[in-house]
Amino acid sequence: MPRKVAPDVWLFGVVMALVFLGVVMVYSASAIVAADRFGDPFFFLKKQLFWAALGGGLLWAALRLDYRRLERFVIPLLVISFVLLVLVLVPPFGQSINGTRRWFRIGPLSFQPVELAKFSLVLYLASFLTKRREEIRTFWQGLFPLLLVAGTMALLTFVQPDLGNSLALVVLTLVLAYLAGARVQHMAWIAAAALPLVALAVALKPYRWRRMLAFVNPWDDPQGAGFQIIQSFLALGSGGLFGRGLGESKQKLFYLPEPYTDFIFAILGEELGLIGATLVVALFAVLIWRGLRVGLRAPDAFGSYLALGITVMLATQTLVNLGVVTGALPTKGLPLPFVSFGGSALLMTMFSAGVLLNISQHATGGTSWEETPGHV
Repeated sequence: MPRKVAPDVWLFGVVMALVFLGVVMVYSASAIVAADRFGDPFFFLKKQLFWAALGGGLLWAALRLDYRRLERFVIPLLVISFVLLVLVLVPPFGQSINGTRRWFRIGPLSFQPVELAKFSLVLYLASFLTKRREEIRTFWQGLFPLLLVAGTMALLTFVQPDLGNSLALVVLTLVLAYLAGARVQHMAWIAAAALPLVALAVALKPYRWRRMLAFVNPWDDPQGAGFQIIQSFLALGSGGLFGRGLGESKQKLFYLPEPYTDFIFAILGEELGLIGATLVVALFAVLIWRGLRVGLRAPDAFGSYLALGITVMLATQTLVNLGVVTGALPTKGLPLPFVSFGGSALLMTMFSAGVLLNISQHATGGTSWEETPGHV
């Protein structure tokens, strides 16, 4: 067994920098709204600081706990995730907000079960692929069981309704299966079967269809479906090269909806400019690079798939969020990891980062373990 080394300093530094940036930007983007809505400009800041501190404790715990011990929790976590995804749909357990049921609320605190489900799925995928790596090239014995678990989880998420996270769960599964050696032909069949279902899901909900039309040309409906993305464009464009200055955003003054959650990057671009936004993108690029590096240098298959799965999960959410804010993708509600306001998302991403750091402590000098993932 390789000796234990220091955790990846680059990875740790990037995570801490993004969390710190998130706290600053949440306050900057939310202070005016919080003062108007709750009479306290520090309302969202205090919550974000609480979750960041709690997330820091989870990161430290994950860093101290040998990642190999997580494999024994695969089934319990998977069962808990499924139970919570069902319960959140049932009154009075799940809280209804704007016609959706995605959160449990206990006093002033809320929790979104899909965030736990994402980590549970990564853990299940890592365990399954470690034990059945030779079968992954077959459909029924290899790929189908993964799709059954991920598809059921995605379906429960979809009916909340939450199309963004449900698609993220499926994409995560397919990408990790591909890295493990699944056949491209099987992937093509799955994509061909899934695309009509996604199109139907969009067509059956008028607000989703309006978002698709706004994605094609938001100026066709500037006061309706296109309003949010147009305001995001205005925020990013008005930032210029160096930005208006921290705290000086105009779009957060009740123009851009969700300025401290899904669209916080637009406020960041307005206040810190192209240079600041580019530096933040660079931080995420380093995060993904170091995560992939940890996966490729893990001493065993389970550690490799677990690290790669966590990295793919973080990369998917980052790319979708940045794509939505810049208009490269249709509007979907996925937060920017470590930066957007949100307790359960911040908790699980920091815990996941702790697991990555734990795996990095056991890293070898390269891809020297025998069962290197199939397409990596």
